[in-house]
Formats: sequence, structure tokens, C-alpha cells
Amino acid sequence: MTFGGRGFWSNIGDLDQGVADGILARCLDAGINFVDTADVYSEGLSEEITGRAMVNSGRQRSDIVLATKACGSVGPGPNDRGASRGHIMDAVKKSLQRLGTDYIDLYQIHALDPVTPIEETLRALDDLVSQGHVRYIGLSNWSAWSIMKALGIADQRGWTRPATLQAYYTIAGRDLEREITPLLESEQLGLLVWSPLAGGLLSGKYDRQGAGPEGARRSGFDFPPVNKERAFACVDVMREIAESKACSVPAIAIAWLLHQATVTSVIIGARTSEQLEDNLSATKLQLSDAELARLAEVSALPAEYPGWMIARQTAARIPGQ
Repeated sequence: MTFGGRGFWSNIGDLDQGVADGILARCLDAGINFVDTADVYSEGLSEEITGRAMVNSGRQRSDIVLATKACGSVGPGPNDRGASRGHIMDAVKKSLQRLGTDYIDLYQIHALDPVTPIEETLRALDDLVSQGHVRYIGLSNWSAWSIMKALGIADQRGWTRPATLQAYYTIAGRDLEREITPLLESEQLGLLVWSPLAGGLLSGKYDRQGAGPEGARRSGFDFPPVNKERAFACVDVMREIAESKACSVPAIAIAWLLHQATVTSVIIGARTSEQLEDNLSATKLQLSDAELARLAEVSALPAEYPGWMIARQTAARIPGQ
């Protein structure tokens, strides 16, 4: 998402081809093999840069798990958005051209389209898998009920089953745990986390009034929405743990996610080599049970129905809880 910087996306990042080449090469050298983009990022330029960076890396195509997404608006017409069969078929051809590849490993529907039947979306995706253009399919930013409906339809019709969900999840934004992570565990779907640092808020560079360094991402684009009070309480605890481990606050935030059983992969969007190296360092951090308990306590979600009632009524069924 940081590649390109065209239009609105300059708020996120404006990395050119040379910088993108260096970032991808370093990631591949570090053992990262999953690359995620989308057709809307920088109005398609992100896919172009990503495709060229893959070639410039000198790696075989099979060494990289390439993911992209479709659903967002890519033009002024009524069929230039959404998850209809028509738009999906148009979108995948254009993504393949921009990426310079003949297949996409993971093709994700970027949003829940409220006006297209889920059956239509899944049938189109199943056809893409059968045709060899796409290897696996995934969802992004879908609600629990819609994910379960999609899985049920796919299983009933014998169509390709969604394999992953890409979703927002951070220590300061654990809403996913109410309904979605139990669903993913039950149905064995992978979880790909976007914005692990809550749009930079967990970088440790912002104060409680929201002031941060010049040019910082949230200074120009305050997204995703975050309960700032809870977020800064988390940062306070993470900073103490980071100091004891001689690492950064962002590294602790990413390490916490990597300690969550439901998480398959954490998508990082480093804009500099220094940020990238710091993000990579999180893979080597081991948080103790005591540290995890402190982080769980400070970031705990407030009780919400029906969760508190389910916990009350099932307590006798689970020994020790």
C-alpha cells in the first residue's frame, strides 16, 4: 500500500520503484515470501511496482506468494466497483496485466458488497480458480455472519472455499476477538493482519494529544479509528517491556500479534529500510507469559452482549474458568 503514492494514496506512502525493489529484496532475503497489494492502491500503480519488483528481485515466481484484492472503485462507471461477476472478471485481467504474471496466488474480495449476492461472487471466484488465473481465494473486511454464509454456500455448491480473511487487528483494536477469531479457528481459515501498528499510532511517536513527527502517516490520515485512551495505555506498557528487551514499541506490537494463535501472517508496510529492519526484529522477540498477561490486561475489550452472557452460562462447562 506504500508503493506509488498516486492520488489519495500519497497519504499512506509514495515509494518509487527503486525503493520498492530494495524493500522487497530485503524481505525475501529475510524469509518473507508473502506479498500483498490491491488494485485500488495508488490507482493500480502499486500493482505495477510490485510486479516489477518481483522480477527485479531475481527470484522465481514460485518463490513468492502473491496476493491482491478487488472490490473498491477503480473508475467512474457503475461496474467499476463491487463484487459482481462482471467486475471481478474485468478486475482480475487488469491486475494480472499490471502485476506481469499469469496467476495470482491469493485473490481477495476487498470488502463486503451489500448489493451483490454472495453466490454470484463465489461462483465467479470458483471459475477463476478452475481457469488457473487464481490459486486460492480470500476475503477482507467481512463480518462474521457474511464469512460463515460464504463458507456455507461454497461447501454446499462444491465451489472453492475462501481460505483466508484479511482484517484489521492490533493490541489496541481487538474487536476481531468478539466473533471473528472464534469463527476462523472453528473453520480453519488463515488470518492476515493489516495495519498491525494501527496506522502508526503504536509507533510510540505520538503523544496523547495526537501530535507526532512531521510527515508521519496519522498526521495526514487519521485511520483506522482507534480508542486513543486504550491505545496509549497499551503503548505505556509496551514501552516498559520494550525498554527491558532493548527493542522498540512497534516491535512489541508486532510480536504480540505473532504470539496470537489465530494469526497466520502480519502485513507490514515499512516506508524506510530502518522501519523494515525494526519490523523484522519482531520475529525474534519472545514474550513471556507474564508480559503477555500484562498486555492482555491493558488491552482487554469491555464486556459486550452476548459475550458476557455466554461466558456466564458456559462457565460450569469449562473446568477452571
